[in-house]
Amino acid sequence: MAKLIIPEPVSGGIFLTYKCTNECRHCMYACSPKWRSDWINLEDAERIFEVLSRAFNKKYPKGFNRVGVNLGLHLTGGEPFLNFNLLFELVKLANKYEIPSLFVETNCFWCTNDEITEERLFKLKEVGLNGILISVNPFVIEYVPFERIERAVNISRRIFKENTIIYQELFFDQLKMVGLKETLSFEDYLAVMREKDPLGLYLGLSYPSMLLMGRIPYKIGYLYKKYPAKKFFNESCLKELTRDWHIHVDNYCNYISGYCAGISLGEARKLEKLCQDGMELDDHPIIEKLVSSRGIGKLFEYASSEYGYRERREGYISKCHLCLDIRKYIVEEGEEFKELKPKDFYKHLE
Repeated sequence: MAKLIIPEPVSGGIFLTYKCTNECRHCMYACSPKWRSDWINLEDAERIFEVLSRAFNKKYPKGFNRVGVNLGLHLTGGEPFLNFNLLFELVKLANKYEIPSLFVETNCFWCTNDEITEERLFKLKEVGLNGILISVNPFVIEYVPFERIERAVNISRRIFKENTIIYQELFFDQLKMVGLKETLSFEDYLAVMREKDPLGLYLGLSYPSMLLMGRIPYKIGYLYKKYPAKKFFNESCLKELTRDWHIHVDNYCNYISGYCAGISLGEARKLEKLCQDGMELDDHPIIEKLVSSRGIGKLFEYASSEYGYRERREGYISKCHLCLDIRKYIVEEGEEFKELKPKDFYKHLE
């Protein structure tokens, strides 16, 4: 395979920043308060909206505004509400380009009272925001009091009605069930849930939102079964790297397929050319190996022979864990690969 054919996206998200109020143990993008305050600029955002609108509007009827995790476009991060003025301008800009199903994702840290919450959400709706996704899980509540999340849910349901997504409702229901109001450490969450359900069937840590990548292997990998590297050697990442739904564009204009954080498929402002011409795999040796029939195995062999990577004695919880650990090691060795971006992503995993 000389070129990787990259399809036009049908849904996705735009990072305003990787900076966040939280450093969640499950975050697949390694967001954190420790990131630099780098924000996407309006000129870049407008170019990306222009490109995405042409792709999306081939797939959606005019005026389509129903939101869903894998529909339309979401504004995300990091935490978008850390820079409300930028978020407001981006919503206006997206509306100018008739972006379908526009919603924002938030951890609700800013929902300190009803007045602020209502004011900001009404302002965003007035300039074209169609809905909201509220993050609820055992990791967010280590930082954000649950009462703020409940406030955001109640007010969002009045303002956006059915276009309010709680991600995930399982965790929201759990935390309401135990009457949580403040924050709760993950260890205390485990203790409370195991008391409610000694068999652990209700914990939800195998739920769809718990993808075994990003920080999960490093922060809570002890909860999952581990396997030797060779278990994953015959697995290719072609499907993941050529996914057309729920893609991301970060604030540095890296085009990221699906959930493969730390891998840039190219310059998002030139997405149309990228989709038309494809990616030259000779110039992207990491991706070239990952999309082969023995993707993970080829990457492991390459990293071992060229950079001295050694298998973790304790094993890996998923093929994504192994892939990420190899990439992290290569970056830490100081090697430069145009597809391993942003480099700071690898620094903030542990």
